[in-house]
Amino acid sequence: MNPEHATIPELIRWSAATYGDTLAVIDRDRRITYTELGALIGQAAQAMVASGIQAGDAVSVWAPNRWEWIVAGLATARAGGILVPVNTRFKGGEAGYVLATAKVKMLFIADGFLDTDYVASLEDQDLPDLVEIVDMTADRVAAGAEAPRGASQRNVTAFGDFMARGEGTEHRDEIDRRSDAVGIDDINLVMFTSGTTGLPKGVQVRGSAIIRVFDPCATGLGVGQGDPYLLVNPYFHAFGFNCGIIVSLVKGATNVPVAIFDATDVLELIQRERITVFPGPPALFQSLLNHPDLESYDISSLRGCMTGAATIPVEMVIAMKERLGFSTVVTAYGMTETSGLATYTRAGDSPEIVAGTSGRAGDGIELRIVDDELNDVPLGSEGELLVRGFQVTPGYLDDPDKTAETITPDGWLRTGDVAVMDADGNIDITDRKKDMFIMGGFNAYPAEIERMMIEHPDIGIVAVIGVPDDRMGEVGAAFVIPAPGATIVEAEIIAWCRERMANYKVPRFVRALDALPMTASGKVQKPELRALADSLIQNMSS
Repeated sequence: MNPEHATIPELIRWSAATYGDTLAVIDRDRRITYTELGALIGQAAQAMVASGIQAGDAVSVWAPNRWEWIVAGLATARAGGILVPVNTRFKGGEAGYVLATAKVKMLFIADGFLDTDYVASLEDQDLPDLVEIVDMTADRVAAGAEAPRGASQRNVTAFGDFMARGEGTEHRDEIDRRSDAVGIDDINLVMFTSGTTGLPKGVQVRGSAIIRVFDPCATGLGVGQGDPYLLVNPYFHAFGFNCGIIVSLVKGATNVPVAIFDATDVLELIQRERITVFPGPPALFQSLLNHPDLESYDISSLRGCMTGAATIPVEMVIAMKERLGFSTVVTAYGMTETSGLATYTRAGDSPEIVAGTSGRAGDGIELRIVDDELNDVPLGSEGELLVRGFQVTPGYLDDPDKTAETITPDGWLRTGDVAVMDADGNIDITDRKKDMFIMGGFNAYPAEIERMMIEHPDIGIVAVIGVPDDRMGEVGAAFVIPAPGATIVEAEIIAWCRERMANYKVPRFVRALDALPMTASGKVQKPELRALADSLIQNMSS
């Protein structure tokens, strides 16, 4: 297999044949070799065909990291479908928007995760294209037994019963035909990411681009056959699917999924499974470094780490090497729109480069730093980062206007991030033009949060910003003008938000104001809000 010209269906079959008896997945007590994984993916793909899934149909997985996610997600590619991952923290309305927009036909869930009844949360959603829900937490349903939860409202099937449809060889030729028909320019995934409009956008992603962009980066990180590869990064995210599932297949690493991060559990897992590679946002590693019993665990197997998505102090990079034992720490920058990767540092770069930059472009990727008129700025000056290359998305699902706004006619992606480039091509992201903030590695977009909060009857106007947080990197702060006659109670507003949005979007601070600082054109002056937030935080800590 040539990683510069490979498709996901080709990669699946190649990895099974190449890595054979090497462990592909370790998920709790379940150990699956590459040969077995290839067979399970093929069986699931045949089950999709038997269920009526056609080439080009959208299939979603709304579940935490687990072996069944890998099987269902990759089987979608073998069946010629389009994978649409869904954030596990989404509430019913958020997930419903994604499923409806992508016209999803089949949905895989893990009912009960985080005490969530996924099926019930979708009952009031208008999903005319959704034909069937498959519950990964349910095994075969015996004759006469009760069906999985929610089956009376929607067609819900146990995962074991779904897989049984793919037994035998009836549809084997068909999935091979569909796999062979997938080309390197075809769209294999639609990953939804929020934006300044307040509504999630469906980013179209080529599977071949993921393979090509991550292969050299994984080589530099030292990922090899049989390496236990710890994946806390959620599979629904580019950091989890692209940098995790796909990289594991390319390099023959052993995917070790973690559904919920807990520092103690992760330290025990590193010790037990002799984890060698562990990517993740800085907040994860800060939690390990802060663990009171860190020194009592044998984590000497750790070797390679890719991190990013937040500012990292030089001291933390040094501590990750000296106290966690990583011999290689690289930082990276990417977006869903760049197939998850655009720049990265290299093994051997100094801690200052690793901490102070997001590295330089990979082969086949171009960068520019420009002003508001898209003119190049002098080296060392701030400007908007533009990216062009094979891994840039061809556009947003059914949204030509947003595509034209984001991608120039000559193929440059406007990232919306403000950056500085040094003489060696390393970039330093200094600001976010789109007001996005990153909480614990998750992108949070104020416009989307504001759109949801304004539905509260006591809120007249709301403005959300990100503020620094020692543990999570950044958290949300909401400033509101009460609706006429209403009184804002911070705890009540936060509780209301927790019921309606993913936890990383929920503001940690809510403050009522008589008026918001506005520009002459009527726009909220968010720099003034940031100064006010800094003052409030200082008063709380004093």
